[in-house]
Amino acid sequence: MNTRTTRIWAFRRTIMTAAAVLLGSSSLLACPVCFGAEETPMIDGAKLGVLVMLAVTLAVQGGFVGFFLYLRKRAKRIADVELDAEWSELQGAPRTS
Repeated sequence: MNTRTTRIWAFRRTIMTAAAVLLGSSSLLACPVCFGAEETPMIDGAKLGVLVMLAVTLAVQGGFVGFFLYLRKRAKRIADVELDAEWSELQGAPRTS
C-alpha cells in the first residue's frame, strides 16, 4: 500500500467511527459484559485486577527507589572512607615551613 491509500483508509475509518458515535450506537459506549450492570462478579474481578496491576507497579517502583537509595548510601560511605584516608595522610605528613 502506498501512503495515499493508507491515508484514505485512515480517513474512512475515522469517518465511520465518528458516524457510529454521533448516530447513537450504544454498543460503542461500554463493553457488553458491564453495560448496564451495577455489581457483578465480572466487575469485581476487573476491579481486583486493576488493584493487582497497581500493586505490582508500585512494588517495582519501590524496588527502584530502594536500589538508588542503597547506591547513594554506599557512595557516601565510600566518599567518607576516602576523605578519612586523605585526612590521615595529610595529618601524618611532616610540616615544612
